[in-house]
Amino acid sequence: MPTDTTTGYTPPLETSEDAAIDATRQWVETHIVADNLCPFAAREMARNSIQYAVVPGAGLERCLQALGDELLNLDAHREAETTLVIFKDGFRDFDAYLELLDYAEALLEMQGYEGIYQLASFHPDYVFEDTEEDDAANYTNRSPYPMLHLLRESSVEAAINAYSGDVEEVPARNEALMRERGVEALVTRLKACAHANKKDAAQD
Repeated sequence: MPTDTTTGYTPPLETSEDAAIDATRQWVETHIVADNLCPFAAREMARNSIQYAVVPGAGLERCLQALGDELLNLDAHREAETTLVIFKDGFRDFDAYLELLDYAEALLEMQGYEGIYQLASFHPDYVFEDTEEDDAANYTNRSPYPMLHLLRESSVEAAINAYSGDVEEVPARNEALMRERGVEALVTRLKACAHANKKDAAQD
């Protein structure tokens, strides 16, 4: 299916912390889990072991401090498997987000968390290296808001060992599926996530 370059998604400029969490939870359910983009996400969602943390503001130092706090929170709560750290106000520019990602990875190493936790990255304008901006494959990592995903290294390794398929085939399979879905449908999906809380509020 050809890519529709006329469509696009922009996160809401003003949103509450609850709305950002609702949109992210909806994205995990209707995008990540529904299309099985991560073979391990459905289990953790069913176990209610995914944490959501919203960081207001856009200051780099403040956001890194918040990330450090979430690492300590995972240390203290072993029942929590993973945390999605959502930057609802900042890092809308993808290059600025990549700078944050570099600092975040350095923070993990500096704090002695290398090999204990790992980071996955998601952004509304995510573009893989050597991939065109309008390639639907980028939507494997496009999300309602800029975010960093903290995962326990030991749990990732255990999930990989328990996975019945070939984990190395997952990225290529996901890219093909996103291209099959098409950009227009995927943008519609992201917009639906961002506005899910408004629909729920209207029904109350």
